[in-house]
Amino acid sequence: MRSVNRSDRSARSARPGLRRLRALATGVAAVLAALTASPAAASGARQPDDGPAAVTAVRGGDTLYGADGSVCTVAFNARSDSTYYALMPGHCAGPGTTWYADPSRTVVVGTTIGAHFPADDYGLLRYTGTAVTHPGEVTLRDGTVRDITGAAFPVVGQSLCHLGRVTGIHCGTVSAVNVSVNYPEGTVTGLFRSTICSEPGDVGGPAFSGTTALGFIVSGSGNCRTGGSTFYQPVAEILAAYGLTLY
Repeated sequence: MRSVNRSDRSARSARPGLRRLRALATGVAAVLAALTASPAAASGARQPDDGPAAVTAVRGGDTLYGADGSVCTVAFNARSDSTYYALMPGHCAGPGTTWYADPSRTVVVGTTIGAHFPADDYGLLRYTGTAVTHPGEVTLRDGTVRDITGAAFPVVGQSLCHLGRVTGIHCGTVSAVNVSVNYPEGTVTGLFRSTICSEPGDVGGPAFSGTTALGFIVSGSGNCRTGGSTFYQPVAEILAAYGLTLY
């Protein structure tokens, strides 16, 4: 008779039980994984590693930061078909400058593709950043926005408001059109003037009448403590030059 090694037999008899225990453990792990999975993962929703979503809105009146250290204000957003642009003062825009939405210069907005100064004072930034949106609005700095639906040339006596990065919202009337301002670099013509005060740092601020864009701040005289006046680049001129529309 063949002798039987008891230890071998014990091992063989234990294997079915071990297999059952392993199968049970695998099933429990699968149930726990299903119960603890996030709703987004279970539904196939967008995951963080799918790439960043658009998180920063750039509107008229918002501040941009140049790669060269400059700081500029967006006047209005405009478009040509499906390409979007920001209007800015030409003496600030800097041809070829890359712009960012944050002071640390991490959120890319776009690049200046054209700048005119002197004679005129306007520049054009083309939006290229994938982490920004560009609504056709002006921010009013109190948590609200003003939708801008079109542009027009100003007329004397017309009421308007402007938004300055330093001084905020101020309102008044158009006091002159087709005026000139002299700079060390040369003379800028075709501007209009208002009775509204402004101060250094307000340059680029949008000027509007209701929902109609009129221009943006390029210079001023006086201040908002003792009074003064402000000069603007007309927006309608820029839209015609580049074939753009506000939206």
